[in-house]
Amino acid sequence: MGLSFGTDLTGKVAVVTGAGGVLCGMFAKTLAEAGAKVAVLDLNEEAAGRVAEDIVAAGHIAKAYKANVLERESLEEVHAKVLAELGPCDVLVNGAGGNNPKAQTTKEYFEMGDIEADTISFFDLDPKGVEFVFNLNFLGTLLPTQIFAKDMIGREGCNILNVSSMNAFTPLTKIPAYSGAKAAVSNFTQWLAVHFSKAGIRVNAMAPGFFVTKQNEKLLFNEDGTATARTAKILAATPMGRFGEAEELNGTLLFLLNNEAAGFITGVVIPVDGGFSAYSGV
Repeated sequence: MGLSFGTDLTGKVAVVTGAGGVLCGMFAKTLAEAGAKVAVLDLNEEAAGRVAEDIVAAGHIAKAYKANVLERESLEEVHAKVLAELGPCDVLVNGAGGNNPKAQTTKEYFEMGDIEADTISFFDLDPKGVEFVFNLNFLGTLLPTQIFAKDMIGREGCNILNVSSMNAFTPLTKIPAYSGAKAAVSNFTQWLAVHFSKAGIRVNAMAPGFFVTKQNEKLLFNEDGTATARTAKILAATPMGRFGEAEELNGTLLFLLNNEAAGFITGVVIPVDGGFSAYSGV
């Protein structure tokens, strides 16, 4: 990789949630390359550890922490460790999120007979599954911000970057809870940007389109590796005609965290989706 896009985070502490995953793990590595000391947070301690090990092996500074973004006590414990081992948080990337099979429908469209059929229709959505998705994505952004943003008060050049989704602009079929939860993240980003504007904390978000991750690979590919019908529809609706490469998020990440290049930008949600959210289909 080796590209910082002119963003120098030397001496700063960056906290990344969900950093055991593909995209947020890459964010952690990118921030380390830009000079930050990175706190790699994930519920999966082993996954977080592997990311931190890669960062250290590359000659940078990182520590892995097991954290549950839905438990305030867990976050407070991790916060105390980060303060002691790395220092106060300058950059918070809220990347933890996800979906749940209990919060999605089997079919794209409701048809007569679906209630009696062996499918999950809108009427069968599990409230607990929907609640989990909203909690993971929205509360999983709000709670880490409550804990780590306190470090930013009274200090210059601090930033919060949330991870929304192009689902927030155009809700996808089958996944109403995830689409709604990411819309909430985008709205919260704007609210928080205004709320913290007098404190000098900038708050922005990126909205990735389709990138292949562990979270969505079963929706995109069959067990034999061939593309699903849903993949064909996605690519047909993406003007650039392909999935994004994880590294293509780095420019937006580093631009929004660059206080010289983006110092007057707060409250924006930038789609990185190959044109998906702009395409009308005709």
